[in-house]
Amino acid sequence: MSALSDNLVTFAILVYLIAMISHAVEYALGNARARVAVPAAERELVGAGVGGTGSTPSTPPPPPAVVHSSARRARIAGLIAVAATAVAAVLHLAALVTRGIAADRMPWGNMYEFVLTVTFIGVVAWLGVLWKLPSLRKLGLFLTLVMVLLVATAELVLYVPIVPLVPALNSYWFVIHVSTIVFASGIFIFGAVPAVGFLMRNGYEQGKRSFPYTLAKRLPDAGSLERLTFVLHAFSFPIFTFAVIAGAIWAEAAWGRPWGWDPKETWAFISWVVYAGYLHARATPSVKRNVATWLAVLGVLTVLMNLFGVNVFFTGLHSYGGLD
Repeated sequence: MSALSDNLVTFAILVYLIAMISHAVEYALGNARARVAVPAAERELVGAGVGGTGSTPSTPPPPPAVVHSSARRARIAGLIAVAATAVAAVLHLAALVTRGIAADRMPWGNMYEFVLTVTFIGVVAWLGVLWKLPSLRKLGLFLTLVMVLLVATAELVLYVPIVPLVPALNSYWFVIHVSTIVFASGIFIFGAVPAVGFLMRNGYEQGKRSFPYTLAKRLPDAGSLERLTFVLHAFSFPIFTFAVIAGAIWAEAAWGRPWGWDPKETWAFISWVVYAGYLHARATPSVKRNVATWLAVLGVLTVLMNLFGVNVFFTGLHSYGGLD
């Protein structure tokens, strides 16, 4: 089962990569009509035999069949990307299930398993959003890029063989605390995708044409991305708050104190403060939406620091990463 789980993770990464490439094809071909269309006034000049600019005759627009063919290919690539993402999610889930069966426990005992679970939550949340809001499909390019990077990092850098849980984790609080922190972290990581997309798209809509704003010219409108960012964070924050409280209760039972400023506890508190600040800023009319969204981006950086940095650079009672 352990070997099967490892192979399923590899296949999931490959299928996520296929989904990312398909999304990139859709992104490149999408909005083809806007890229090749010639302004109507210039078309009239062309029809009259007058150059569109200066004395050089304007190039006639491509036939409508060419534009429609490009748009059709873009749509097919997008549908392939969504299907590949769904297949990758199934493989991802199968990898977690087989890992749990092999370990005879929930697959959250070390950093490798935790990252696999967090990323799975993120991709399932994305598929759920896409089911309700298909117009956001082009955001999938950035989501699948994040999936490829994080899952590949888990397999290539964080992988450890299956080992029994350390004694401190043998508690029913393991399921309560870790499941909620995993769920909230997965939504936060997913929520960073529309947050960054909003910042780029908002700049593009304001006339900025330098990198990275040009990457957002085919994304959904800034308002839709900003609303999705808020909904995801407003949904996840109470769950994250419960997870932190549950962790304090578990710490009291396991270590005799609810809070000890352990590195992971400290960074969890930092994340909580930053996300609370984002939601407060988002609800304050005088705070611009892009300023509030930067707090959401800062929040996911603290989550990633807690997810990776604390286990790599610090030691403490939460050092269960399994890395040497």
